[in-house]
Amino acid sequence: MNLTTTVNHKQLLDILLNVGLIRPVFIWGAPGIGKSAIVQKFAEQLGLECVSLLGSQLAPEDIIGVPQIIDGFSRFCPPRVIARSQPYVLFLDELNACSSEVQKAFYSLIHERRIGEYRLPEGSIVVGAGNRAQDNAITRPMSSALINRMFHVELIASPKLWLEWAAQNGIHPYVYDYIANRPDHLWSKPPKTEEPFSTPRSWHMLSDAITSYGPAIGEDALRILATGCLSPQHATQFLAYVRQVRNQYALDKILSGEQPWPKQPEERDVLYFLAQSMRARLIKELPKDRSALRGESQTLAAQAKSRIAELAEISLEIARMAVTPEDGSELPDWFVVELFRDIPRIADKRNA
Repeated sequence: MNLTTTVNHKQLLDILLNVGLIRPVFIWGAPGIGKSAIVQKFAEQLGLECVSLLGSQLAPEDIIGVPQIIDGFSRFCPPRVIARSQPYVLFLDELNACSSEVQKAFYSLIHERRIGEYRLPEGSIVVGAGNRAQDNAITRPMSSALINRMFHVELIASPKLWLEWAAQNGIHPYVYDYIANRPDHLWSKPPKTEEPFSTPRSWHMLSDAITSYGPAIGEDALRILATGCLSPQHATQFLAYVRQVRNQYALDKILSGEQPWPKQPEERDVLYFLAQSMRARLIKELPKDRSALRGESQTLAAQAKSRIAELAEISLEIARMAVTPEDGSELPDWFVVELFRDIPRIADKRNA
């Protein structure tokens, strides 16, 4: 499905509360991004029960039921999970992972809210969801007839909204603070190989695991938990962040010059994390156009130049990675030009 517009969780909830009441909605999105959770929240706001069916595990008879002879006539009896007397939200998860036969069984259910002679109770709502083909998940082509029976929307992860949710749901401080520092690490593209990758769901899972171990959790246990939940790069940087916290390094103090960069060989991962965190802050807070540079951002630019010069003396490789593009995100051009122009002068001043 090629959609030109994406929505965050808040926008999707608004769509469900409006469009979803009158037409079936299909939610596209990567695994672990929160599709099921938002449908559950939608049902709760309406005061309805949410009944989930997993498309990849269904056979046609799980939808249309099995025939019985009643008064000399055959009649299909829909399964108990669907045939209810009170209105509810029917969530068809992984709908595009169904076989074509199961998809056909959904036609009348999605379009007319009925299965054979059984009709869903008045006020019932049907919502579908599925992963995208590019996510390396189980997907099958959906027929044009089924696609045309639903309103389609693509959900993306919003770090801001996730942090708002996390603050109210007991997410571990290590996880919360890390995503606050590196919001770009909330989600990573599913890999082509079989390995963990970062999603809102996997960060939640990591938080629960750390909480279960308790405050005395050691580095070895943290490493096992992080590598079991997150993409390798994010796991490495998350562990470095925890070490930074435990060693009481603070990026604000390093930028202001109150605290030096970590220099010990065993702290190299912490140094790398701090350098990447500085890079992320510069991308976020420095304007693209130098003419818009004011106050705090002007101070940040000056501090960053000096700190990058110091960083280059400790590790030229890490300093270079703090300046060069990562995942397509680039520092403002004017800052890079000034940085390379000013570093010799900064270095001479430091040596003097």
